[in-house]
Amino acid sequence: MVARGEIARFWSLESLHMVSSDGGTESSALVDDNGSEEDFSYEELCQANPRYLQPGGEQLAINELINDGSVVCAEALWDHVTMDDQELGFKAGDVIQVLEASNKDWWWGRNEDKEAWFPASFVRLRVNQEELSENSSSTHGEEQEEDASKPRHKHSENKHQMRTNVIQEIMNTERVYIKHLKDICEGYIRQCRKHTGMFTVSQLATIFGNIEDIYKFQRKFLKDLEKRYNKEEPHLSEIGSCFLQHQEGFAIYSEYCNNHPGACVELSNLMKQGKYRHFFEACRLLQQMIDIALDGFLLTPVQKICKYPLQLAELLKYTTQEHSDYNNIKAAYEAMKNVACLINERKRKLESIDKIARWQVSIVGWEGLDILDRSSELIHSGELTKITKQGRSQQRTFFLFDHQLVSCKKDLLRRDMLYYKGRIDMDEMELVDVEDGRDKDWNLSVRNAFKLVSRTTSEVHLFCAKKQEDKARWLQACADERLRVQEDQEMGMEISENQKKLAMLNAQKTGHGKSKGYSGCPVAPPHQNLHPMHQRHVTVPTSVPQQQVFALAEPKRKPSLFWHTFNKLTPFRK
Repeated sequence: MVARGEIARFWSLESLHMVSSDGGTESSALVDDNGSEEDFSYEELCQANPRYLQPGGEQLAINELINDGSVVCAEALWDHVTMDDQELGFKAGDVIQVLEASNKDWWWGRNEDKEAWFPASFVRLRVNQEELSENSSSTHGEEQEEDASKPRHKHSENKHQMRTNVIQEIMNTERVYIKHLKDICEGYIRQCRKHTGMFTVSQLATIFGNIEDIYKFQRKFLKDLEKRYNKEEPHLSEIGSCFLQHQEGFAIYSEYCNNHPGACVELSNLMKQGKYRHFFEACRLLQQMIDIALDGFLLTPVQKICKYPLQLAELLKYTTQEHSDYNNIKAAYEAMKNVACLINERKRKLESIDKIARWQVSIVGWEGLDILDRSSELIHSGELTKITKQGRSQQRTFFLFDHQLVSCKKDLLRRDMLYYKGRIDMDEMELVDVEDGRDKDWNLSVRNAFKLVSRTTSEVHLFCAKKQEDKARWLQACADERLRVQEDQEMGMEISENQKKLAMLNAQKTGHGKSKGYSGCPVAPPHQNLHPMHQRHVTVPTSVPQQQVFALAEPKRKPSLFWHTFNKLTPFRK
């Protein structure tokens, strides 16, 4: 927390009240397009529903539920791509059971695969936790008979309450979100524009993007949402049409999310200087904002657009087909899912290019263009035997990226070290399955083989896998690679040249002074003697979770265990 003396460096006491041109005091509340003031008291929102205020704000309630034996589930807002065995990887929409939430940033949870740590900011808690708890517990025959004898309207009332819970969460989170946007626009942007000596117009455009447009749009959206909210009987609220009516307006989030990587980099550079850290903290204190750093506030639009489809999916679950809003909710869910899907895909791509860049830096004797010049995702990797026309076999490790297949050779002594041997342009190749037996073209006896044949030249590559199932994986991977390329073209999914250059620069900086290969990674932190509830837990990740979701700055995570498990050859498993 910055001292009050630091605040005085930027504003005198008189400047706390902004004066308009006519000498009157300007209200801190913004006025909507119809001239009516629709601000909500933040204290009222806190009292109304404190669990929705900020990341980690629901910790106490979660741990109380867990200690009582209840099942607490959360849904992933977006993919969590990890190469660390200590972290839980998942895809957007996956359900994670929260087993512990004592740490503000990292929670311990379980999915279908395993138990591990995951960043709390990547998930949304389900509203109707009690139903999950009921479904997870078995009932005796007598209890089932007793339930069967209960009036049917009890179930209907319970369904109404479940729908009410989701409706109220949507309304409450929307109101709090508006408060966050207002704080950014009034607490940060307005004050930054007054200090022209510290910020250029270009810098502010980079840091804040089009968030003022988002604020204006969301105020209109909330106003229409309030009109459709039934205060007396919330379960009867018909809000689906509101999402559909504003469907095109949500497109402005695409610009914000595309700008966000640059915003993270620009803000990170400024935060290296004390005067900027003090300035932004002074802004927060004077606006009486909650204790979240500016980068956390700038992340909220990204989180919000990814949260909508999860909220609508849960609402649809408790909306019967007879409900007048059913069709609109269903259409709204599909619409918002498509918006969030594009954003999540871009985030995953940006995470992937960092890892690909670090991978390239570790390869000995790399030649030609950087891998990122054409590729942004590793589809598959593994060992294959490459056969020459002379009948010689070469054991190689292959990495299939979108657009290209890279060949490497392991060091004879240091099996964790790879040497670059070449690459194949997949855009020019056609995949050909080869039956076991003697190949007529090559006059060789082959097993578990396939070819890559050039469409324009006489170039042919013959590969053999060790097992039939390995060959099947490669055939599927090659088909997936072509599909991925097609989808990226249809969605216009491109990574900017600047982002690629940043990823390579950061990878080179990280690898500077280290020997080539994969042996330089520290071992995993030792297990600790903790409370019995935590006996299986390893050390909580020491880094802050990836609050800057699209950040391309030097990775702040603890060192990955990837290079110690390289023989698994699944560095980017989804």
